[in-house]
Amino acid sequence: QVQPVESGGGLVQAGGSLRLSCAASVRTFSLYVMGWFRQAPGKEREFVAGISKSGSGTLYADSVKGRFTISRDNAKNTVNLQMNSLKPEDTAVYYCAARPGSAIYTTSNEYNFWGQGTQVTVSS
Repeated sequence: QVQPVESGGGLVQAGGSLRLSCAASVRTFSLYVMGWFRQAPGKEREFVAGISKSGSGTLYADSVKGRFTISRDNAKNTVNLQMNSLKPEDTAVYYCAARPGSAIYTTSNEYNFWGQGTQVTVSS
């Protein structure tokens, strides 16, 4: 099983940057597609970004394309989300998720393992 643990959230002003990290305690980390999702108060959880097992493939939500970058280090069992040019509408709890297989899905029910989430707040 994969146990994702997120870190790096916090409070930042609009236009600023944050880097989220997710560490997964599993020997076979490289067999999992990893994704970042977020959930704002009163809204459904939404896909932010995903990365293939090798890291060669990535997928982004239109709302973050060009501002966020997902990456992974399979030697360290980590996946990161670099968030630049943050906007107040990026405020949410951000979750790291994992799924076995090859495809990057954008729906949360395709992911089997979830972290507890980390709060990101962007002030205007």
